[in-house]
Amino acid sequence: MSLVLHVDGDRWRAHLRHVAEERPGLVPVVKGNGYGFGNGRLARRTAWLAGLGPGGDTLAVGTYAEIDDVATRFDGDIVVLAPWRPWAGGGSEHSADPRVIHTVGRLGDLAALSDAPGRPRVVLERLTSMKRHGLTARGLREAVAEAHGVRLEGVSIHLPLDRGDNLAEAEELMTDVVAAGLGERDERAATVWVSHLRADDLAALAAQYPDFTFRPRIGTELWLGDRGALRVTARVLDAHPVERGEQFGYRGRVLPRTGTLLVVSGGTAHGIGLEAPTGEGSVRARAVTLARGGLDALGLARSPFTVAGKPRYFAEPPHMQASMLFLPSGAEVPAVGDEVDVRVRFTTTTFDAVEIS
Repeated sequence: MSLVLHVDGDRWRAHLRHVAEERPGLVPVVKGNGYGFGNGRLARRTAWLAGLGPGGDTLAVGTYAEIDDVATRFDGDIVVLAPWRPWAGGGSEHSADPRVIHTVGRLGDLAALSDAPGRPRVVLERLTSMKRHGLTARGLREAVAEAHGVRLEGVSIHLPLDRGDNLAEAEELMTDVVAAGLGERDERAATVWVSHLRADDLAALAAQYPDFTFRPRIGTELWLGDRGALRVTARVLDAHPVERGEQFGYRGRVLPRTGTLLVVSGGTAHGIGLEAPTGEGSVRARAVTLARGGLDALGLARSPFTVAGKPRYFAEPPHMQASMLFLPSGAEVPAVGDEVDVRVRFTTTTFDAVEIS
């Protein structure tokens, strides 16, 4: 059984180089399931980018628990995106690690980290319209004034996914960064670590603030930005002709039509059939959701598998490592061992293998 991510290596590597060259100071984000590739593989690829020159001397992980996944495969600095907390697992033990840069978004946490062993490296996070973590404008000024016992490495601005006006918000927030006096004591602190800005917006911001260094943190656009370089396949494991009214599956369902039950690799253990809430809010997106809900109620949930050029329906909810699909009578039935294409959400999928040409 295998669910495989196939990567057109030349095309993928060309895309990585293009993004790095377009975004000076690139900080690749390597977190979660490694965008389907695995964090270790992406850490090695970040080291490869650093060797080429355009970026990659620093990478960002999501949590402290992910540091070990990358530290032995990449020898540069590691920024932890999750804010440091006194009780956060792994945060305290890494406080004196000279490679680790901590993100701080509360004055109390800054005071606690200042008392930690060594001289921790710290990025101060400014609260944005995301309203997730961070300091207010006043809090940022106080943090800069009270940052004793730590080494300031700049400020973090985590913007929402690009809505077209992220540059305007970044410009507004930069007035607070300037007012806080970052960089007056140490030029390293005149660094802005920013997420979700287009290349032209970054260039505009850098032109407006030449005394600051901007470090764009990029994950999805970097690793998954050229979907044409990526293909996911599953194997056909079995095929059974069935008649209308026959029972099948774990739940003893009854087939509504004559056709073929196709058993393919890939199930809930891989993330197949598991969905996160969609971020789309358009009328069309809501209509699609309602239509799919009606089909689900009838036991006709569409699967991510494509067979003979068409998306196919699950015959029943996916199993842990395999799924059962229904092909109507007259549909071309692939042979056992054939590959079929699968459309997945890479950040929630675990592949049995990643094959890079």
